[in-house]
Amino acid sequence: MSRPRWAGPLESVALLTVVRVPAAGTTSTRGVLPWAPLVGLALGAAAAGTGVLGAHLVSPLAGAVAALAVLAWLTRALHLDGLADTADGLGPLRGRERALQVMHQGDVGPFGVVTLVLGLLLQAAAGAALLAADGGWLALWTAVVVARLAMARTGLPGVRTAEGSSLGRAVAGTVSMPWLAGWVVLVLAGTAAAGWAAGGPQAAATLTGSAAAGLLGAEVVRVRATARLGGVTGDVMGAMGEAAATVVLLVAAACASVL
Repeated sequence: MSRPRWAGPLESVALLTVVRVPAAGTTSTRGVLPWAPLVGLALGAAAAGTGVLGAHLVSPLAGAVAALAVLAWLTRALHLDGLADTADGLGPLRGRERALQVMHQGDVGPFGVVTLVLGLLLQAAAGAALLAADGGWLALWTAVVVARLAMARTGLPGVRTAEGSSLGRAVAGTVSMPWLAGWVVLVLAGTAAAGWAAGGPQAAATLTGSAAAGLLGAEVVRVRATARLGGVTGDVMGAMGEAAATVVLLVAAACASVL
């Protein structure tokens, strides 16, 4: 039986969010990574909107925390869990087999806890600085989209999958290079246009530079995970997304005065 026309986007929404979709639209996982950036656009809008509202009603810090809370709820904290598990696997000096075993366990170790707490603190602090600046909410939106774009990169042909990763095997090779390149162009062009409209050329350069830095940060995580684990897993994908979002926010916050 052929897949429904909108199966790809529905598959991505079903796995990456709490939104329930018709069962007929989730026949496989082939559409999860190709359409992840589109899901990021919707999630980013929700997070940025919540942040702006919270900043207006309470304070920029409250807005940033509320944005992170809404994002965690909308995604079932799936990527945060991946970040914690990946930190537990990559942190201590242990062999590949043992690292993968630790990542598959349900509990979170000290490396995972510390990484998760510090990551959220950095995101909240950077988000507060951005919400206090004119147009800073655009960086929050950008961070969420770039995180999903970084995850989509793991679906390119030739990307190694760690042994025992069912999700990694299911989505391997589902993203073509032209498709990913198209998303990269759309995201960078969109951030540049939004930044220009909000604050001129400096703001456009800040947003696009932050997005590029976020993708680079995620790539560092992928390379490290591949060297240590033999390839990517579902947890590594989540960790890449969180790393990308954190870098985007930090770089943008450092340049918040031009937004």
